[in-house]
Amino acid sequence: MPQLRLALAQLDVTVGDLDGNVEKLVAWTRNAVERGAHVVAFPELALTGYPVEDLALRGSFVDASQAKVRWLAQRLDEEGLGDVVVVCGYLDRATGTAMGLDRLGRPKGSPTNSAAVIHRGQVITSAVKHHLPNYGVFDEFRHFVPGNTLQVIRIHGVDVALVICEDLWQDGGPVAVARAAGAGLLLVVNSSPYEANKDDLRGELVTRRAREAGCSLAYVNLVGGQDELVFDGDSLIADADGKVIARAPQFEQGSMVVDLDLPAPTGTPHGEYEGIAIVHTVLHEEPLPAYEPIEAAQAPRLSDEAEMYGAIVLGLRDYVRKNGFKSVLLGLSGGIDSSLVAAIACDAIGAEHVFGISNPSVYSSDHSRDDAAELAARTGLNYRVIPIQPMVQPFLDTLGLTGLAEENLQARVRAVIWMGLSNADGHLVLACSNKSELSVGYSTIYGDAVGGYAPLKDLPKTAVWRLAKWRNAEARKRGQQPPIPSNAIAKPPSAELRPGQKDTDSLPPYELLDDLLDDYVEQDRGSAELVDAGFDPELVSKVIQLVDKAEYKRRQFPPGPKITHKAFGRDRRLPITSAWREDARKAADN
Repeated sequence: MPQLRLALAQLDVTVGDLDGNVEKLVAWTRNAVERGAHVVAFPELALTGYPVEDLALRGSFVDASQAKVRWLAQRLDEEGLGDVVVVCGYLDRATGTAMGLDRLGRPKGSPTNSAAVIHRGQVITSAVKHHLPNYGVFDEFRHFVPGNTLQVIRIHGVDVALVICEDLWQDGGPVAVARAAGAGLLLVVNSSPYEANKDDLRGELVTRRAREAGCSLAYVNLVGGQDELVFDGDSLIADADGKVIARAPQFEQGSMVVDLDLPAPTGTPHGEYEGIAIVHTVLHEEPLPAYEPIEAAQAPRLSDEAEMYGAIVLGLRDYVRKNGFKSVLLGLSGGIDSSLVAAIACDAIGAEHVFGISNPSVYSSDHSRDDAAELAARTGLNYRVIPIQPMVQPFLDTLGLTGLAEENLQARVRAVIWMGLSNADGHLVLACSNKSELSVGYSTIYGDAVGGYAPLKDLPKTAVWRLAKWRNAEARKRGQQPPIPSNAIAKPPSAELRPGQKDTDSLPPYELLDDLLDDYVEQDRGSAELVDAGFDPELVSKVIQLVDKAEYKRRQFPPGPKITHKAFGRDRRLPITSAWREDARKAADN
């Protein structure tokens, strides 16, 4: 059988940095060639970064992408890398190399999500994404027009069919046509964002599609953070029987090189299947001389906690780096949320670049002050104490605020301090609220909700405790001091804005709240379904009212990494102004 050495390069690129991305593509192609690769595949839209969102609608950006992919081909050839076959995602037009037809719904000049096949200084052909996802975080139907061909490229005596991301997730379509074309390898380039447990789903999908296509399947994925999205890599290869034979690490940039024994073509594929025309391109008719294969590697799988923590760390690191910040600042209260954010920040960019500010009020407990100071000592972050009462009291004396207004004033004075230091020293301010608090509006707008990035935005409170315990346990495994004081994990959560305050004064226990929120927010279940599931009708009505009334707060909350199936803003989009109300008590009566 013909042999092919394939490199799957899961890169961390930056949206819009075409020159910087080209340099990465050249460097990692060179890395693949030095390791003997015959084909190197880069992720979906690797040249432009992903997602490009409405940049796809800007003609100058599409023009630049088309020019840069041609420049990339020339660079590779000039640097002695022209003989390797490079597959690279880029932004093209319907009238470009990707698609020469002008059909209804595919007007000439419309943007396409494409993958170029580069060889010997030329863009030989391009594949165009067929299925344009328009659910969850995706809005591709707004930005692109779909393809109508399957590109099959003969490389060293192997027919390689090329498809893009969502084409693999949908039944039929290009995958079915790849089988009809008799492809020896189905190569899939992807930018598939992380969410909890998606690696399991992805692995099952790849093995199933390999069996359906009747050939080996290679899946290369993007890695890195882009605004709220985190891409976890996790590139993998399955044989024709659906057995995973190689898998790359999650959250790590790199290239996985694998030798494959693949079937020789039985003919020249042609024709049209399911409305998709097969376009066949021959680069090398003859197989390579036999050579000694290298052993395929399987990266160890991560635990659920390691996955979530890794996604948040990578998301924060890339948000800081790609937006030009050098340091971060957060309010360090001694509570579990700010303690976990501080540990994440230290892991992401180094403790020397993390600034924790303690802003005790007259209601702050001694143990909270001590826990904040202890965390600073354990991690080595920069620590400063700025009491807020001298600033709060003049407001109280002037305005006569009491009750909730007085509580919120304290949070807002703290925010003024953080933003002032941010303006003075160039820090990125981190908001420390978690998804449970954000769901029910248990945060002060322009107070603890202030900031440029929110690492825990999509992490429920119960998961905050899980990750804090996991991070400390990992430190002990490595013989290191756990970063988070045990008291910060064990004590009852409190905003400490009035004497003896506890979160449970306003909210049900977080275990119960998160269970209910999972059904209402993540699963979109209505009040009647929640009551039928066993939740108390009074509690259901209260929580639904809190969630629905807090939509305006969530719209103004900073971005944060997507972790769950339904992240606020990216996945869950509801109107602020809405007269729709659900009453669980009536549902229970009915």
